[in-house]
Amino acid sequence: MNQDVYVAGVGMIPFTKPGAGEAYPQMAAQATRQALADAGIGYEQVQQAYVGYVYGDSTAGQHALYEVGLSGIPIVNVNNNCSTGSTALFLARQAVASGAADCVLALGFEQMRPGALGAVFNDRPSPFERFDQATAELVGQDEIPLALRYFGGAGLAHMQQYGTQLSTFAKVRAKASRHAANNPLAMLRKVVTEEEVMNAPVMWPGVMTRLMACPPTCGAAAAVICSGAFAERHGIQRSVRIRAQAMATDRPATFDARDMREVVGFGMAQAAARQVYEAAGIGPDELDVVELHDCFAQNELISYEALGLCGPGGAEQFICDGDNSYGGKVVTNPSGGLLSKGHPLGATGLAQCYELTHQLRGTAEQRQVEGARLALQHNLGLGGACVVTLYERV
Repeated sequence: MNQDVYVAGVGMIPFTKPGAGEAYPQMAAQATRQALADAGIGYEQVQQAYVGYVYGDSTAGQHALYEVGLSGIPIVNVNNNCSTGSTALFLARQAVASGAADCVLALGFEQMRPGALGAVFNDRPSPFERFDQATAELVGQDEIPLALRYFGGAGLAHMQQYGTQLSTFAKVRAKASRHAANNPLAMLRKVVTEEEVMNAPVMWPGVMTRLMACPPTCGAAAAVICSGAFAERHGIQRSVRIRAQAMATDRPATFDARDMREVVGFGMAQAAARQVYEAAGIGPDELDVVELHDCFAQNELISYEALGLCGPGGAEQFICDGDNSYGGKVVTNPSGGLLSKGHPLGATGLAQCYELTHQLRGTAEQRQVEGARLALQHNLGLGGACVVTLYERV
């Protein structure tokens, strides 16, 4: 894979609460049309499409793209839990980098229901059996929804090892709200203070309040990926290149380490990030902006350490020093992240791509990270898969 890969166009619709927006075919078609218009090409020039969603029937990707056109191209439906959108991007990049295609669409959408995530197929083994068993053994708390036990348990492990304060997670959520206030596509744009986060309804005493969790969300986002030769032939801007990308899945330590941080993907994120840094020949200290998977404030904190933005146990100081925001070492989640922007599972990874593409183009308006040159994306799905992507301004 030696062909340069560029982000030719991106599109994203405003994220909404379940039931407040259109159905998935309309959402997905709108995001796709935006990405095509941004790239300056027609759908007939797209040679392949990878379409991600978690909660939907087979070939929903075809239904979504048939709203845009009936071109006969290969359409591959993708489901990798919360990393679905970035998995679609991973496959699109591979197709272009390998020379199998010159112009590929990555699309992600989700039409969600209110409330906590849950299984759809209850008549067969759950893909989370091993994760659920490990969580039951490590944290118990059967009365709390599983997603909260996963990530709350990971945060609790950090608190127990390093003395991290609950208020530090509240600082993460407050920072997310300040960033989202400048994002017209974010679902939650109201600024909340650390104190308001701490005083929100308690979901796990001493571990998590409601505002530390991302809300169920509906939405869609898309990206057109192309080769340099295709971009040159069609007059497409080549200002954003995917410099390196890696996907990792679970290894024995996920369960053998007896640590909830490993159960929720710390090791996957660390391995993928290291592969990306090595492939690009850079270190995390060279990054300007990061969009990471903050499905819970707890996961943002531990992800700082997994991605090497700070050392082991250094996340609390990193947050308290303001090194995760404007004026600090690296701006994390300028979009507001999942906590404020929302988390429509299949769309999340491509929404991150949308944000970082605009940051590197210098078109992020009030959210703009001055002089952004290198941008890292981290998208995690339990079960599990983690995709880390490095973009650069060229």
